[in-house]
Parts: sequence; structure tokens; C-alpha cells
Amino acid sequence: MLIAFTNYSSPNYLPPANLVDWIGFDSFKNMFSLSKWTGTFYGVLGWTIVWAVVSTATTFFGGFAVALLVQQKGIRLRAMWRTIFMLPFAIPAFLSLLIIRNMFNSQFGPINQYLGRLGITGPEWMSDPIWAKVTVVLANMWLGFPISMLLIIGILTTIPRDLYEAADVDGASPFQKFKAITLPSVMFALSPILIGQFAGNINNFNVIFLMTGGGPVNSDYQFAGSTDILITWLYNLSISNGKYNFASVVGIILFLIIASLSIHSFRRTRAFREDDLLR
Repeated sequence: MLIAFTNYSSPNYLPPANLVDWIGFDSFKNMFSLSKWTGTFYGVLGWTIVWAVVSTATTFFGGFAVALLVQQKGIRLRAMWRTIFMLPFAIPAFLSLLIIRNMFNSQFGPINQYLGRLGITGPEWMSDPIWAKVTVVLANMWLGFPISMLLIIGILTTIPRDLYEAADVDGASPFQKFKAITLPSVMFALSPILIGQFAGNINNFNVIFLMTGGGPVNSDYQFAGSTDILITWLYNLSISNGKYNFASVVGIILFLIIASLSIHSFRRTRAFREDDLLR
């Protein structure tokens, strides 16, 4: 927090060769007044919010769908299927992301090779800004859906069967039972966890950094690429380019965003309100 109010940056104001001066809110003013910095900040911020929402939704509903399939009546060897679906979570994310990056290689990756055999020209997964964003979302869903699946399976086993039997007597369809019984039960238990996952995805450094490195290059951005989120932009500003004062400004803004959203959203969940009533 203190660094944000100094001119600590490379190469002109980098200790021990040069002293650091207090400059007050100048870094904040430059972030929101200079067009290059402003355009980069709002562009990266917008993608960060989209990334967090889409990543949270895909991992949750992907895990939800798999959990419902595994828990269907008549499914044999459920323990085996649960174990298989947990493998993406058990394998270190570092290895998985490097493998997925090679799979989506536009020239030598197996995905484009298989598409080519079908007569389909594969897209430029990593060099096209839109497809690069789609790629990192898919990679994150692959890594994140198993934990959602495991949590939802645990909740599904606690829902009283009497509720479904009563719904059958009333003539409810499978969709009506899902909408009235399954989904509310799962959301009530998992709302605080979803909020935590949303905040975590805002700071999800590994997927972006290991998959695309923030690329492809965006000429309109200052020290940021098309898939950079705030946390990877902070890394580029500080570690790669020595702009520690601007990186500190981004860090403070990132903290305020996550803290505000998390506190506001958590206080609106039913679990939090009912906990207050129990007190």
C-alpha cells in the first residue's frame, strides 16, 4: 500500500542506486487520467470480471451436470466414475495446463490435427484474442469441475427422498423436481463457496499465466495482453517491467473490488441471513 504513494519504478527510481520519493496520489491520477493507462485498466478490468463470472459458472454447472449423471438411478460402478472424474483435480494443475497448452497448439496440437482430418480448419487458439479467451475458460473448467462435482454429490445424498416421492405423487416432471428441490438445496449450501470461487477466479493467476502468458499481444494496452487479468497485469507491471508503483495501485484496486463484492454477496446469501436468525 505504501509503494502506491511513491515513484518506485525502474529504471529511474530504483533503490539502492536512486532514492524513492513520496508522490501522494499521482500514480492513482495517472492510472485514471492518462489515456494509455486508463484504456488498459478498464479493458483488463472488464475481461477480469467476465473471466471470473464465466469461469465460476462453467466449473459449477459443469460439476453439477456430472454429479447429476453419476447419481442417476441405474448407474453402475459409481465409485469408479467418481474416481475417474476426480483425476483432473488430482493431477497437479501445472502439468495439466502445460499439456492442455500443447493440445491447443494451432500448428502441432492434436486438436487441430483431428479437426483437419474431418475437413475443418482449426482456429488459432493462442494467437487470436477471442479464441485465446475461450481456451483459458475451457482449461479452467477442466481443472475446476471435479471439486464442484464432489461437493454437489455430497449435497445430493443429503436431500430427503420423501421430497422427490411427494413430487412424483403430485405429478411433477423431472425438470420441475430439479427446479423446486435439487437446485435450491444445492444453491443454499454452496452459495458461500461460489462466492469464494468467484473471488478466487479474479485472482486465478496460474491458468492465464501458464496457458497464454497474458497473450496474444494487444497494441492498445500498456504492459498487458488480450487475456491478461488484473493479477497477471500486476505481475507484468512489477516483475517484468519494474513499474512497482503502478502495480501497487492495481493491487489496492484489486483488493477493494474483491473485498466489496465478497462481503456484499455473502451478506445477501440465505445461509448468512439464517445464521443471523439462529443467533
